[in-house]
Amino acid sequence: MIPLHDDNPTSIRPLVTIALIVACVLVFFWQISLSERDAQIAVYAFGMIPAVLFGDAELPATLATIPATASLLTSMFMHGGWLHLLGNMLYLWIFGNNIEDSMGHGRFIFFYLLCGVAAALTQAVQDPASVVPMIGASGAIGGILGGYIMLFPRARILVLVPLGIIFFTMRIPALVVLGIWFALQFFLSTMSGTGAPGGVATWAHVGGFVAGLILITPFRDKRFPLFGGLRRARAASPRPRGRSNLRGPWG
Repeated sequence: MIPLHDDNPTSIRPLVTIALIVACVLVFFWQISLSERDAQIAVYAFGMIPAVLFGDAELPATLATIPATASLLTSMFMHGGWLHLLGNMLYLWIFGNNIEDSMGHGRFIFFYLLCGVAAALTQAVQDPASVVPMIGASGAIGGILGGYIMLFPRARILVLVPLGIIFFTMRIPALVVLGIWFALQFFLSTMSGTGAPGGVATWAHVGGFVAGLILITPFRDKRFPLFGGLRRARAASPRPRGRSNLRGPWG
């Protein structure tokens, strides 16, 4: 299933979400502007390498341009290809605006970065001797998905579903869409041990998602209740006067 849109409106302009997307796109354009050799060097210089992070290995002096701990942040803004970038930015655009709306611009920045750091550390702990760099925003975005499922489990998500060579769309509750996403990441992680089937750091996805589940409570504005905020917000909206046999989506 590929999410395309949600039916969850926001009350503020998602400035931070937009800024994060722009930053990731600009960094990716910088990456692809480099030669193949320089692009690989950039990944090692700014990607998160577990063995380097934990002090079990060192980068050559020419690559050690930032402290190893800083790579927990810089790695979030790099991507390994067009599909990697576009997939992450699609999820960030659909779900990030609502999480930003639920806590405001400033807190959303810290929420996003903390989820990304938690995701990277989760991946690193699973294979601390690895010298393979990890890059991508998907761990931080996993935190957004974790927060979203806590606040808006009943929000309807328009998804594109492939069935052989046929594609169709349908609307599914966020609890189902994101629950399936998390279950798949967890299954792939446990099956592969290090959680990197095909080079995908699935333990980072799991770690980010769990961080989002936990952090959404202290970060959210209290106007956004847990477990069904969208349903309650709609139910609290004024109804038209007069008698009517029409029923809204709340019942």
